[in-house]
Amino acid sequence: MTLNALSIDVEDYFQVSAFEGISPPDTWECRELRVERNTERVLELLDEAGGVRATFFILGWVAERCPDLVRRIAAGGHEIASHGFGHQRICFLDPAAFREDVRRSKGLLEDLCGRAVHGYRAPSYSISERTPWAFDELHAAGYLYDSSICPVRHDFYGMPHWPRFSCMAVKGADGSWCPLPHTLQETKALHSIPVSTVRLGGRNIPIAGGGYFRLFPYAVTRWGLNSINTDEKRPFVFYLHPWELDPGQPRMSGAGWKSRFRHYLNLDKTEKRFVRLLKDFRFAPIREVFGIQ
Repeated sequence: MTLNALSIDVEDYFQVSAFEGISPPDTWECRELRVERNTERVLELLDEAGGVRATFFILGWVAERCPDLVRRIAAGGHEIASHGFGHQRICFLDPAAFREDVRRSKGLLEDLCGRAVHGYRAPSYSISERTPWAFDELHAAGYLYDSSICPVRHDFYGMPHWPRFSCMAVKGADGSWCPLPHTLQETKALHSIPVSTVRLGGRNIPIAGGGYFRLFPYAVTRWGLNSINTDEKRPFVFYLHPWELDPGQPRMSGAGWKSRFRHYLNLDKTEKRFVRLLKDFRFAPIREVFGIQ
């Protein structure tokens, strides 16, 4: 059975991009913090599934307030990776602000877990054609891989022309970054680990986590993921947020209908589906699945 990559984006319900207009960072301290208990539930489910290990992309803001949670995740044998510090989409940052964000989170997580942090995932997969400088900053900060690209069209994110499977993001002589199967000597390069899609009707369809995991019936998710393993002979990259296991979370007032639909749909079904997913597929952290050293 194919070994696939399981990733958990550790952020709280009030930090998601769908609510960024009604929940700015200066209000976060006033909201009920539920990320610690929800992440503990994820850890319990992984243990109950036989000790499944994953990559945890942890927001620096959360790590600063829940340092023992970071230590418990690391002690469980999971990979610690960075989700940035302030959960601002990269399109709203300039290179200097992004540099501060990714270096601050990396340093904080490394101090807490006592090991190097090699992986990064942007809030809402927000590396795009408009922010090619993000790869320069990640490379300079010492990251070995990036998992910030979803190769689809979406109003918040997406690079539909990027490869669907792991590749190298390589800086060319003209200063641009492009995907290649392998790196070239004496070039800047990062491993690129896109979140998985299934090819259907000539389009890339998101199938591997988040709102799509809650939207599609589990049988559809299983079919799509299984087709990646069996038809395309490739591992898939799945992601989940701890708040997606929490149907009792406070409701955010002032959110539009689309944001409410995206965020609250089928929260009461996520845990049951996640348990089935852990039974149906084999998982490991990203660095192990893709041999990133």
